[in-house]
Amino acid sequence: MNILILGGGGREHALAWAVSQNPKCDKLIVAPGNAGIAQIATCASLNAEDPAAVLQFAEAEAIDLVIIGPEAPLAAGVADRLREAQIPVFGPNAAAARLEASKSFTKEICDAVNAPTAAYARFTEAEPAKAYIREQGAPIVVKADGLAAGKGVIVAMEEQDALDAIDDMFGGAFGAAGAEVVIEEFMTGEEASFFVLVDGNDVLPVGTAQDHKRVGEGDTGPNTGGMGAYSPAPIMDASVTEKALEEIVRPTMAEMARRGTPYSGVLYVGLMIENGQPRLVEYNVRFGDPECQVLMMRLGAQALDLIQACAEGRLSEMTVNWADDHAMTVVMAAEGYPGSYVKGTEIRGLDAIENDSMNVVFHAGTKADGGKVLATGGRVLNVTARGATLQEARDRAYGMVDRVEWPEGFCRRDIGWRQLQR
Repeated sequence: MNILILGGGGREHALAWAVSQNPKCDKLIVAPGNAGIAQIATCASLNAEDPAAVLQFAEAEAIDLVIIGPEAPLAAGVADRLREAQIPVFGPNAAAARLEASKSFTKEICDAVNAPTAAYARFTEAEPAKAYIREQGAPIVVKADGLAAGKGVIVAMEEQDALDAIDDMFGGAFGAAGAEVVIEEFMTGEEASFFVLVDGNDVLPVGTAQDHKRVGEGDTGPNTGGMGAYSPAPIMDASVTEKALEEIVRPTMAEMARRGTPYSGVLYVGLMIENGQPRLVEYNVRFGDPECQVLMMRLGAQALDLIQACAEGRLSEMTVNWADDHAMTVVMAAEGYPGSYVKGTEIRGLDAIENDSMNVVFHAGTKADGGKVLATGGRVLNVTARGATLQEARDRAYGMVDRVEWPEGFCRRDIGWRQLQR
């Protein structure tokens, strides 16, 4: 098979790593890719958010399957155009991608099926939003309605922080994403990420993980795109998983089909769990980043078989084979992230780290420059390892972190701390 993956971050490196291990994969192209992806696949310059350009490229390269990594191409309708041309594609169409592209749409769906989630209100003007915040008090959650690259959610522990977030959003800090704002009740409990594949009809769970969103150790400081993750998430036991499927996921998928926009692709179900009861925090319409890295480490080559079956509407034939193991990924980020940071610093020591089935350094924001690897983003490397226990995976991951020579980078040293303390 000739396979095209759209995207250039750590999630796409992990997808490329898993897909390339499957003997079905003859040619693998990733657009745009990065310095790490270039070591295992062909990188191509392509505007991944232009449906016509992606289709033209796929036809020219005789692509048999397109895997869409990030959310922006999905919201732009890339999957729609590929399906019209009968090219198998992994990812929902634009109408179904509204589950991530619009927070208020997701709330509307939850209301329609009585899915347990946070109480909320939505606003298109700042003053009524501020009045609502003063009425409700803190802690409270303020969300930009649209896509904001994982940065449009403010968990405000103080009322003033929530009011400031309203000013930022309606003041254009998140562009068009902040033209409408959803304000939610602050939910208590423990978060987990639950991933299912959906082919329009069938729902197949493919794994759980727990992400660490805040930049500082002990889960302190501002929210980020994610500073690390581990899989599986023990809080997602059989009972919680079944409740999530029966009360949240399957009713949502049935409602999407009823509306004429059946969902196809991976659905990231962000949950808050308290006293064994899951409530929906958010849906994303693609693999989480960095959760994808730990899932792909544990799934390996079968990931391609599952993705292909999903794209072709054959999920009912599939089962997921899990090893009884654990995986952890530690994000190495540029000093200053999630605020301003310097780009172009050199990362050394990567050649001395052997990537194999147990240890991989996935590149998230890098580029190759004359034999050097340079940092180009905020989150730059995802140092990922498997182990028989979470402690073993942790020790391997941080052992690799210590071999990376990058003075301008930093990481959290406590990924997995909740579970390791248990």
